[in-house]
Amino acid sequence: MKVLTFKNSGRVMVGVLKDDGLEVVPVNYLGCTAHNMNEFLDLMTPEKEKKLEKNKELMKGIPMRDVKVISPIPVPKQDLICLGINYYAHAEEAAKFHDEAFGGERPAPIYFSKRVNVAVADHEMVDGHWDIVDGLDYEVELGVIIGKDAKNVSQLDAFDYVFGYTIINDFSARNLQTAHKQWYFGKSLDDFTAIGPWIVTKNEFENPPALGIRCYVNEELRQDGNTSLMITGVADVISQLSQGMTLKAGTIIAMGTPAGVGMGFDPPKFLEKGDVVRCEIDGIGTITNYIK
Repeated sequence: MKVLTFKNSGRVMVGVLKDDGLEVVPVNYLGCTAHNMNEFLDLMTPEKEKKLEKNKELMKGIPMRDVKVISPIPVPKQDLICLGINYYAHAEEAAKFHDEAFGGERPAPIYFSKRVNVAVADHEMVDGHWDIVDGLDYEVELGVIIGKDAKNVSQLDAFDYVFGYTIINDFSARNLQTAHKQWYFGKSLDDFTAIGPWIVTKNEFENPPALGIRCYVNEELRQDGNTSLMITGVADVISQLSQGMTLKAGTIIAMGTPAGVGMGFDPPKFLEKGDVVRCEIDGIGTITNYIK
């Protein structure tokens, strides 16, 4: 099931996409009182999710041509939790670009956070911040959406806490990222997180999901990997983090990017004004953004 946030007649609503993709059924048509995706995730249970899935085809929805799809979680509750250097091939290219910032042994996963004031949606513009950015890069990532509060979760039970998956483009200012010992500033400029086009519920995939993941810049294939190649998988991340912190419903985890980012080329292929970046993950969809 695809769950999305959209605008229609000046209202922001949460809805579920019909199987033919032609109509979206607002969740309030189906008895859910949520006004936004964070409220929706707080209210969801497996039983309610099954009811939505069953009843969405029985209701008359709003034609997709009459709505504007925005990011599924436009304003996250908290900063995103991100994994750095979580594919082996990406680790190699990153170390070649800047060994001090990205090289060295990694006996444990690299976690960092990313500020998102408002998430950029599919087909929206991304500000390059050219006055301070030298080396704007793209990173297609699998986004994991936590569906209920998770604390002290075992690896075996980890997927019970996943609501679904989305696509994230983790835009990065490499000059700012490498100038600071922490990556926070270079990852957190306004517009530097694109999320979308919707959330696909976990029941659509195997656990763990093994999905083709790609990124194109101006129709040139740059990244071409598979989520099965992650160094630290979804269950490991949820279990490890939840031992020391509560992962609240609505938490977004960006699972890292495969090889092929701009800094991995010689010379680097960083983004420029006018570039079109398309990220896609099999079974989820695509998200396209334009660099201004």
